Amino acid sequence: MHRRELLALLDQHHSTYPDEASFVHRARQFVMDHPDCFHRQLLPGHMTGSAWVVNPTADRTLMMHHRKHDQWFQPGGHADGNADILGVALRETAEETGLDPAHINLVDGAVFDLDQHTIPTQPHFPQHFHFDVRFLVTIDDRLPVPGNEESHDVLWLDLNQVPQLNNNRSTWRMLDKTRRLRRPLSA
Repeated sequence: MHRRELLALLDQHHSTYPDEASFVHRARQFVMDHPDCFHRQLLPGHMTGSAWVVNPTADRTLMMHHRKHDQWFQPGGHADGNADILGVALRETAEETGLDPAHINLVDGAVFDLDQHTIPTQPHFPQHFHFDVRFLVTIDDRLPVPGNEESHDVLWLDLNQVPQLNNNRSTWRMLDKTRRLRRPLSA
């Protein structure tokens, strides 16, 4: 994938949520202005990829308690120069859940959600932003999910439990989208 493919994905993503619609517009401009948008060294920000993980009936989602940020999030991370942002999201999901990639089922290749958020200053890196491109995947919630060293815990949660652990606007938006999905999902 090249920046062209990401721009095409962004062009195809039409959001009815005003905040997300503005993020899509800003992300598109950012990608056009920065050939190195997939590199974490790019400041003031860069592109990241993540997956909103639901079970096949879409009534539960998988959240991880991120060790570095001490918050609950969906799996995802830095592209590290890889322009295949969908591949990044799937790779990060496998790494952070500890599951074999064969158990991670992409619902479709469309952007599920896009967010822009600020990452606070860290010991060796200044405050910056992420444009996080999110894709919808399913995983069988009967599988044990071991996680990895990046998380304190990985849990399946009923949709109504998620706001108790993460009440960010972007999480609310993904929950709202999930509630509107046709069920069960097929990969």
